[in-house]
Amino acid sequence: MERGSQRVSSERRGVGKVSVRLKWDPSPWNESQQHLDIIATTYSKAAAYGPPVYVVHFDSRSPDGTINMSRHSRTGQGFGYVEEMTLELDRLASSFTRVVVGVAIHQNDGRKAFANISNVGVLVVEGYDELLKDDLSQVSESCAATVAEFVRDASGAWTFQQMIRGFDSDPVLFAAEMGRFPQP
Repeated sequence: MERGSQRVSSERRGVGKVSVRLKWDPSPWNESQQHLDIIATTYSKAAAYGPPVYVVHFDSRSPDGTINMSRHSRTGQGFGYVEEMTLELDRLASSFTRVVVGVAIHQNDGRKAFANISNVGVLVVEGYDELLKDDLSQVSESCAATVAEFVRDASGAWTFQQMIRGFDSDPVLFAAEMGRFPQP
């Protein structure tokens, strides 16, 4: 089982229940709040790179309860990772073949990129296993970025693929386009 930029799976079960965590430092007292969000999109077998079947973000959850936000922050205030999304991939219906997870910055006060926000970090874990830890510096000029892709293989097991790809989109547009293109 390899980690990082390699596909991850166990020959018996694949990736099951995953937690995606996000952190960032709050804005200085004299600046507007910086609001980041974790976003997940799901794709069916019939349209693995088409429009998402549904989108999960800070004020929603999947219809079946398999993907939801367990912690949300609008400011980044708190210790460590202040936002968390749980994905129970092993409970997703067999009609789903792909889930893409990303991070977007709200663009309420003009364009903000990851370079404008200090101490950004994303962590993807399955139990105690760290699948991904990244500071998004490689997409520092982007307003949003995908971070992970989960794909169901022929046996029905889910695999993980690191997918750091920057976008110049607000959260709404990002959710529509984040999973449309295959990994280069």
